[in-house]
Amino acid sequence: MVTAIIGAIIAGLIIGALARAILPGKQNISLPITILIGIAGSVLTTLITSAVFNYDNESGGIPWIQWILSVIVAAGLIVLYGNVTARKQLN
Repeated sequence: MVTAIIGAIIAGLIIGALARAILPGKQNISLPITILIGIAGSVLTTLITSAVFNYDNESGGIPWIQWILSVIVAAGLIVLYGNVTARKQLN
């Protein structure tokens, strides 16, 4: 259980950092929020690929499709987060 949590945090850090790297401009979000968004992107992608495409990684190896989709989903979540927090700052 502890290993899974540590793995999720590390994956979230990597996915969140990659998502921020592919987005143009500067994103004004902190490292903890980046990690949480990366974890959320990874979890959402895993749920979607498992449910819709019946994808599992029982063969071992690196699930490249899930990693790429996780980065894309996390980038979308970063944009969404930026839009939501920007509106709060304007009010």
